[in-house]
Amino acid sequence: MTNPTNGDTVTIDYVLKRTDGEEVGTTAQVGPQEIELGAGNTFPQIEEALKSMDVGDQQTVAIPCDSAFGQRREDLVQQIPRAQLPEGPEPQPGMALQAQGPDGNPMMLHIAEVGEENITVDANHPLAGEDLTFDLTLRGIKQAG
Repeated sequence: MTNPTNGDTVTIDYVLKRTDGEEVGTTAQVGPQEIELGAGNTFPQIEEALKSMDVGDQQTVAIPCDSAFGQRREDLVQQIPRAQLPEGPEPQPGMALQAQGPDGNPMMLHIAEVGEENITVDANHPLAGEDLTFDLTLRGIKQAG
């Protein structure tokens, strides 16, 4: 069997875990995922692992936080007056909000705390500061061209 190369589309299943073993994501709920190799749609370590696999192979890939979502940055945690929130449901810790970033592009915020007058929002990725482990299974290869 031929290993996948850049330009090929692979179908994978994965389980994403923190280094303590806590599962934080899996394709079990959404079904296998397709990735075009070389398109930059996933971590480079995952692409490299997939290029060495045949259909049916399983491999575990560790990705340190600096290569994943980076270190957690406290400057991305801010308080916002509740009066600035859009109309909608009562804010709750863990809710996601979309805001406009300094560059004008949309950015996702997560509500960390809710106070009477202010809410604390966090623009860090939820997995920032975490070393990650992906348990990969290669399900299929669709060769380019």
